[in-house]
Amino acid sequence: MRALVVGSGFLGASIGARLRALDVDPVVASRHAPDTASARGLPWRELDVRDPAACRDVVEGVDALVVVHGPSDITWCERNPAETAAAHAGGAANLAAAADGRPVLLISTDNVFDGTRPSSGETDEVSPANAYGRAKLAAERTLLDTGAGLALRVSLVYGWEPDGIRPNFFTTCARALLDGGGVDVPDDHWNTPVLVDDVAAWTVALLLAGRTGLLHLGGPERLTRYAWARRIALAVGADPALVRSQPRAEGHYASRPVNACLHSTRAPGLPELAALAPLGVDGGALALTKIAANDVVEDR
Repeated sequence: MRALVVGSGFLGASIGARLRALDVDPVVASRHAPDTASARGLPWRELDVRDPAACRDVVEGVDALVVVHGPSDITWCERNPAETAAAHAGGAANLAAAADGRPVLLISTDNVFDGTRPSSGETDEVSPANAYGRAKLAAERTLLDTGAGLALRVSLVYGWEPDGIRPNFFTTCARALLDGGGVDVPDDHWNTPVLVDDVAAWTVALLLAGRTGLLHLGGPERLTRYAWARRIALAVGADPALVRSQPRAEGHYASRPVNACLHSTRAPGLPELAALAPLGVDGGALALTKIAANDVVEDR
């Protein structure tokens, strides 16, 4: 089996590595080849998803697709809605046409909901919170309409990402706290964080099982970024007092829904996921802290 992963950043590279570990032949594709993909030895092809001919060319010869391309900076997307729609909604249309019936798994987002519920399941009504959510919802609908698509909505993905252009929340906090600096994070923004390895494991299991439709993946704990950052501090051996509370509306998270949380009513019935229960934030931190500490020491 040969699988194309559209998006070669932090999550795309993790999915590609998981595919390879399970004897699937992966190739990642994106506009630029980032260090995260090349460092793992994944084959890469240049692709601008806004180009229909380029999509047809890169899909030729593959058996299935995973779509996890950007832009994903929600603040940037809010300021550039047309470019966001072109990449996500337009790109999905081009990939759907190029796939021509091949299985396509789209990594989508909790931002398709407005955050008025504490947590959202697969049957809850969508109401996108921002430009990113609107573009992702349009991409979902396009790929699901093919009859061969699965939209996997994931909550806040985290891991250790030292070479990322825009490192995720765990990496940002751990680095600042290990260096003795403080972090300002909202105490009124709720998430169900999920470890990147768990997202990759679910993605590959669902792709190989041929699942279609809609599915949610959130971590097992619902907590604020402030509470999470304090637990990251404890995990890396830093003073939790270095974590400072900041209202969501006053910082970088103003365009996010108050409740960016997901749960699933469908996942418990899928046998391929039975042994893939997502880790809680403390288990995830334990798995990442040694790696993070070693990298920070080496950087010094």
